[in-house]
Amino acid sequence: MRIGLGYDIHRLAQNRKLILGGVEIPYELGLLGHSDADVLIHSIIDAILGSVALRDIGYHFPDNDEKYKNIDSLELLKETNKLLLNEGYRIINIDSNIICQKPKLSPYIDNMRENIARVLNLELNQVSIKAKTNEKMDSMGEGLSISTNAVVLVERV
Repeated sequence: MRIGLGYDIHRLAQNRKLILGGVEIPYELGLLGHSDADVLIHSIIDAILGSVALRDIGYHFPDNDEKYKNIDSLELLKETNKLLLNEGYRIINIDSNIICQKPKLSPYIDNMRENIARVLNLELNQVSIKAKTNEKMDSMGEGLSISTNAVVLVERV
């Protein structure tokens, strides 16, 4: 068994969609980034890559490559899973946190879990997502950004 840890943070900005876990969430701000800026998926990708020492998301999907401009991060997750399987590993479980003050995410968590489980061919009970606030402290608590972290446990197939 091996463990991987992922982290990501993006600024909130006008005229962007807010996409988390492949779910578009109604909100006046969205995340700024080269792709769809789905910080949850990005931290899960980094956790998967880290679990088998395959560097990071920027190495495999660089933000200066136009083919990744506005790409759906679930597509990147699917490609990452192929890399993991090629290394001879499979995911046992994922545990993750989304840290933001607003909007309230609890109505969307189940859809996020379903998207991730579907793309990775996992059971729903293998994907955990928790929403946290930063108690109005720092850039997340002030509503300027959203960050995420994820841990993945993998085993050799």
